[in-house]
Amino acid sequence: MRVNRILLSSSLVVVALVLQVSVLARLHLPGAVPDLLLLTVLGLALVYGHVGGALVGFGAGLLADLAPPADHAAGRYALVLCVIGYLAGLVKPENGRLKSATGPMVVVVVAAIGSTLLYAGVGALVGDTAARHVGLGSLLFTAALYDLLLAPFVVPGIMALARRAENDPLAETNSQAKKPNISSGWLSGGTGLRIGGQRGGLGGLKVKAGRARTARAGRIKGVKRL
Repeated sequence: MRVNRILLSSSLVVVALVLQVSVLARLHLPGAVPDLLLLTVLGLALVYGHVGGALVGFGAGLLADLAPPADHAAGRYALVLCVIGYLAGLVKPENGRLKSATGPMVVVVVAAIGSTLLYAGVGALVGDTAARHVGLGSLLFTAALYDLLLAPFVVPGIMALARRAENDPLAETNSQAKKPNISSGWLSGGTGLRIGGQRGGLGGLKVKAGRARTARAGRIKGVKRL
């Protein structure tokens, strides 16, 4: 990853984790907790693609696993966000611009449900049955609802920051397309000079040939006069 991507991703992930742990987790909402960290990973994955999304998701999840008051096995949430970031990066727009808000909202709902299911599945493998006691159905519904309500205030802003950190690749492409090809200009200029030189050389040869012919004609005429 580029240096600007690493700096921006690290800053956004740290801010999102601090807000989630210190603010959102203390709201005591029924069901799940709004996952600001997941929305941050989704916003970055929609700009960086599947590889960048997987790396950002793994780093964000690992940081969440190690940050207090984590009460689960380390690496569990890192695996979840790595998979979610990779899958979200696969639906990255080709031109880097979103035509409507419908696509990102669908991605948010699917990611919220998928991350909850995957987190519960990994927990079941390691012996964590907390999802069964809380109720998986209510967790899925509240996770999708909270993330969907929070997404319009988070995902577009993160995508805009990521594009600005990328120095707007669309504008760079357009500017490069408008720039004249200097190398071709040099080549054409060099060719022109060579052609001009060749033309001048041909002209000089023609003048010399004409002079030689004139001299020969004078000699022949002189001989005839003699």
